[in-house]
Amino acid sequence: MTKKMVYAFAEGNAKMKALLGGKGANLAEMTRSGLPVPPGFTITTEACHAFFQSSNRIPDHLMEQIQLDLHRLEEDTNQKFGDSSCPLLVSVRSGSVSSMPGMMDTILNLGLNDDTVKGLAALTGNERFAYDCYRRLIQMFGNVVLGIESFRFEILLHKMMKNSGAGQDQEVTVEGWRSLIEDYKRCVKTNAGREFPQDVHEQLKLAIEAVFKSWNNHRAQIYRKIHHIPDAQGTAVNIQSMVFGNKGDDCGTGVVFTRNPSTGDGELFGEYLVNAQGEDVVSGVRTPQSIETLKDVMPNIYDQLVQVCKKLEQHYRDMQDIEFTVENGKLYVLQTRSGKRNAQAALKLAVEFVKEGVISREDALLRIEAFHLDQLLHRGIDESKDLEVLATGLPASPGAAIGVAVFDADTAADWSRAGKQVILVRPETTPEDIHGVLVSEGVLTSRGGMTSHAAVVARGMGKPCVCGCESVRIDVEGRRMFAGERVIEEGDWITLDGASGRVIMGTVPLREAAMTTELREILEWADDIRKLRVYANADNPEDANTARGFGAEGIGLCRTEHMFFAPERLAAMQRMIMAETVDERKAALDQLLPMQQSDFEGIFHAMDGLPVTIRLLDPPLHEFLPNTAELQRKLEDAESTAEKALLKRMIRKVHELHESNPMLGQRGCRLGIVYPEIYDMQIEAIFKAASACMDKGISVLPEIMIPLVGHAAELQRLRELVDRAAEQEFPADKKRDCKYKVGTMIEVPRAALTARQIAAHADFFSFGTNDLTQMTFGYSRDDAEGKFLTHYMDQKVLPHNPFQVLDSEGVGQLIELAVAAGRSLKPTLKTGLCGEHGGEKMSIAFCHETGLDYVSCSPYRIPLARIAAAQAAIEQKFWTEMREMAAV
Repeated sequence: MTKKMVYAFAEGNAKMKALLGGKGANLAEMTRSGLPVPPGFTITTEACHAFFQSSNRIPDHLMEQIQLDLHRLEEDTNQKFGDSSCPLLVSVRSGSVSSMPGMMDTILNLGLNDDTVKGLAALTGNERFAYDCYRRLIQMFGNVVLGIESFRFEILLHKMMKNSGAGQDQEVTVEGWRSLIEDYKRCVKTNAGREFPQDVHEQLKLAIEAVFKSWNNHRAQIYRKIHHIPDAQGTAVNIQSMVFGNKGDDCGTGVVFTRNPSTGDGELFGEYLVNAQGEDVVSGVRTPQSIETLKDVMPNIYDQLVQVCKKLEQHYRDMQDIEFTVENGKLYVLQTRSGKRNAQAALKLAVEFVKEGVISREDALLRIEAFHLDQLLHRGIDESKDLEVLATGLPASPGAAIGVAVFDADTAADWSRAGKQVILVRPETTPEDIHGVLVSEGVLTSRGGMTSHAAVVARGMGKPCVCGCESVRIDVEGRRMFAGERVIEEGDWITLDGASGRVIMGTVPLREAAMTTELREILEWADDIRKLRVYANADNPEDANTARGFGAEGIGLCRTEHMFFAPERLAAMQRMIMAETVDERKAALDQLLPMQQSDFEGIFHAMDGLPVTIRLLDPPLHEFLPNTAELQRKLEDAESTAEKALLKRMIRKVHELHESNPMLGQRGCRLGIVYPEIYDMQIEAIFKAASACMDKGISVLPEIMIPLVGHAAELQRLRELVDRAAEQEFPADKKRDCKYKVGTMIEVPRAALTARQIAAHADFFSFGTNDLTQMTFGYSRDDAEGKFLTHYMDQKVLPHNPFQVLDSEGVGQLIELAVAAGRSLKPTLKTGLCGEHGGEKMSIAFCHETGLDYVSCSPYRIPLARIAAAQAAIEQKFWTEMREMAAV
C-alpha cells in the first residue's frame, strides 16, 4: 500500500508536527478549531525525503496524491485549477518542523496564466488587481523556480513606474501591469532560456520541487547551523487556496504578535498594509502601518483579530506570530507560530505566563534560550555623552553596536574575517544576506518595519537592528549613505542603538547591561531546581565583583598569568625570566609577590565566604617575552651599549626558551618542578593575602590548582610545596580557620586515565576542557578553527565544534572515567569543569548528568549557566519519570 504523504488541513493535528512541519500542524489545528483558515493541504516531510532520494524528482505516486487533494480543494472552493472562468489560485509555502522564518521559499498566485488572468479579472470585476497578481507570480516564480535574480525584475518594475509616473504600486494602471508582464516574460526567456510556463499543473510541480530544494539553499543551511536544527528534518510544503489583500481598499495583509516581542508587554504588536499581499509586509519593500491604526481603518476586523489572538495564545500557551489577510472585508488567518522574541521579552513573557497560571515554573525555564541571556546582557548607549544622531528609525532589536558601515553581505563577511567590526547597511535585507547579518555587529535598513526580514533575523540572533530608517538614503552601488548633508562612506564608523532606533555618527561610549527584575526572578526559580553550582572564571577583583553580582557561588578558575601583563609587572616578570641564577630569579619574584598578594586580597574580599580556585602559573615563559623579530628591530634602533647588551641577552633567552610545540613543553606543573621558586612566590602570596583578609574578618576559602598534571608524582611533589608554605605562613589556629584545598586541573588524557592515583594527593579535580579537547583530538585549537574545523562541520564529519560544545563521546568519556576513579578513592572528591564549555548549554547538561559539583564560566555567562543547569535537572527528571512509567 502506498504511504500517505499528503494531508488536508482538516486531517492533521499538532501531534503530527514532525510529519506536517510547524506551519502545516498549526494550519491543521486552526482549521479544526474553526478559525477562518483558507483551505488547503500539506505535503509531508517524508515526501521531502522521498524527493531527495529520487534525485530531486517528485515520485509518481506522490504526484498522484497531490492531484487527488488538489481535486478535493477544487470541490471545497467551488473553483477549478487552470479554469479560465473560475480559476483556483494557490500559494506554495515551505513549512519546516523548526521555525526558520524567511529561510526557504514561497510562491503566491500560482495558477495564473494568460487565460486564467482574464477569468480572475472577470470574476472580480477588477482587471488591475488580476494583472497585478499575475506580474507578482511571474516575478516570484522566475526567482524561486527558475533562479533569475530578483533585481532583474525590480529594474523593469522601477523603469515602468518611472515612465508611468506612479509612485506606489497602487497607482499603477492595468495597462502598466500588462506592459510589465510582457517585459517580465521576455526577462524569463532571456535569463532562464525558456518561456514562463502556461500549464498550471507544470507550474505547481515545478514550484513544489523548488520549495523542497530550498531546504538545502545556502541561507537555510547557515540558519540551521546557527540554531542547531538537524538537516534530517526536511521541510513540508503547504498548498493553500489564495485569498487576496490587494483587491482594493477593503483588503489588506499583515503580521501581528499577540504580545510585544521586544518588551513582552501584553499588547498587540504588528503591522499591516492596505491593498497589499503578504510579501509586501515581510520583505520590507514598503513601510507598513502599526496594527494599532487598524482600529480606525477596519474596526470590525481589528476586533475579530483581537479575539483570534486571544484564542491562539490560550491554545498554544505562548505568544503567537500570526499572518493574516483581509479580502473584501473578511478576515483570514494564514499562519500562526510561536513568536520570535528578544531576551527581555522572553523573560517577561515567561514570568507573566507563570503568574497567569498558563505554564509552570519548569515550563518557563525550559523556554529560556541561551541566546536570550546573551542578548539581555548587551550593552547600551551612554546617554551622558554628546551624540551626533544622524537619523532615527524603528527600534527593531535592542542593544548597541559599533562598527564600520558596509553595504553588502559579502563585504561584511570579508571584512569580519580580517578582524574588523562591521555594521551591515542595506535598503532592506533578504534571506540571501544572512551570512552578512551573522558576522555583523548590527544591521541598519532604510526600508521595512518591525516584522521585516532584517528585524526578525536580527532579533533571533540577538543583534542590534534599526529598520525603516527612511530619512537616510543608501546608495549601494556607490557604497555610501546620505543622512541629511552628511555622507557616510563605506568604512566610516557608526553606532546603532537598537533600543531607540537611533543611528549615531562615529563611536560612542557604551554602558554595560544590568540584571532585570524578571531575570532575577527566573534565576531564583532556577536556583531552587538546579543541582550544579555555578562558579566564575575571574582573574582580578573587578571580574570577581561582577561575577558575584551575577550570582557566582565561587571562583572556579583564577588564571594567575593574567596578572603579569600590566607594564610594571611585565618588566619584573621579564627580569625573572632573564635571571641567570636562583638568587636573581628570587629578587625579581620578590617584586612580583606584593602585586600578586594585592590581587588575591581583592578577590578574596569580593568572594567573602565563597571558594576561590587559583591556578598557579600555566603558560610557557617565552609568552612573557617579545618575539625575536620585535627584539631584532629594537636592537637595530638601540643607541646605548647597555641597551644593546640587554636586547642581545633577551634574544639569546628567547632562543633558549624556544620549543617546537610549546603547548606540550615546559609549562604548567613542569615549570613549578623545574623552577619551584616561582610557585613558592605564588603560594606565599595566596597565603599572605588569606591571612590579611582573615584579620579583617573575611572568610577565605582558597583552593590551589596545580595545572597540567599528568602523573601522580607531579601533584604529590607540588602539594608538599603548598602544605610546607601553609605551615610556615599560618600559626596553628589560623591554619585551622583557613580551610585551603589543593587539587589539579585534569587536562592531560593520562591524568584522566590515572585519576585514582592522582586523587590520592588531590582535594578536587577541575577539568580544563580546552586543553583536554586539544590533546584528546590531537587538534591545535588555534590552527584547527581557522583551517579545517569549519569544513569538518560542513561535511558532517563532526556534529559540533568540539571547542564550543563538549565532545561527550570522547572527551566526556575521559571526564566520566576520572570522576568515577577519583571518587572510588575519595567519595567526597570535589569535581568541576572550568573550560569555556562551562557556559554552554549542552556541555552543562553533560556535567549535570555526570554528577560534577560545579561548572565555571565567564562572569557574563553565569545567568546562562544557572538556567542551563536548572534545565538539565528538569529534563533529567522528565526522562527518569518516562523510563519509570515505561517500566511499569
